Amino acid sequence: MSRKIPMLQALHCFEAAARHQSYTHAARELSLTQSAVSRQISSLESFLGVQLFQRTRHGVLLTPAGASYARQIAARLDGLERDTLDTMARQGGGGALQLASVPTFATRWLMPRLPGLAEQQPDIIVHIDAYTKPFMFADTEYDAALYAGTPEQLARWPGTRATLLMHEDIVPVASPRLLAQRSSWQPQDLLELTLLQQSTRPGAWRQWFDAMQVDGALARYGARYELFSMLSMAAAQGQGVALLPRMLVETELARGELLIVCDRPLRGKRAYYLITPEAAHEKLALQQFRLWLQGEAA
Repeated sequence: MSRKIPMLQALHCFEAAARHQSYTHAARELSLTQSAVSRQISSLESFLGVQLFQRTRHGVLLTPAGASYARQIAARLDGLERDTLDTMARQGGGGALQLASVPTFATRWLMPRLPGLAEQQPDIIVHIDAYTKPFMFADTEYDAALYAGTPEQLARWPGTRATLLMHEDIVPVASPRLLAQRSSWQPQDLLELTLLQQSTRPGAWRQWFDAMQVDGALARYGARYELFSMLSMAAAQGQGVALLPRMLVETELARGELLIVCDRPLRGKRAYYLITPEAAHEKLALQQFRLWLQGEAA
């Protein structure tokens, strides 16, 4: 049965023109004439029976239908390009995974371990994009996502399967020179130091002090940073004490750039999960990646 799919050249011209909002710029990018781009888009509009651009005195503007179609086509063309490059790079062997991940977990925990994956599974190649929020897999080219969240948040992510990797144990860390003034630190002693804050978790210090049965009423004061990576850098530079998941500062702890002030972790509500579509069939590379991740997390 023949497929109802336009010619690739017409889609390519349309995507470029939609991105630039200009036939002229699209033609320059594609090394075509403006009239050639115009003909391709006109043929695409005839094929669809839908007007994609509105012609104006100053150029062209996407119609609402054109804007919607452009978003879909751009994602499909990106996926087609990735698949083509993967096939060329792997000589047809397959095994490429497109992964969305919360950024700090990817850079701090996953990427240092990927050489081990390459040794165990040399046919698997992992592409990673930073992504912090749930999304619909059907609208993207992602095979899986690494996500940090609570069970309540997972319950609101329909059509997915969640594999628990690890819980988030939070510990206070600081630079050795900041801690040199005292040989040992108790939880109440931390109130004498600058408490670095994470702007997305304003109550973190208060929760930690409450768990230690210490009055932390003044625990909201201190410089605020959005990302864990910013907090760890600030702590390593001696700006104060930061509350961080232990697994995200493994490197700094091993190198002695950070020390755990009080080894009394707080089990956070969030945990780290591998999220995959709830599908009947799953590619072999993803199954192998899940098993490897679980082994590393354990």
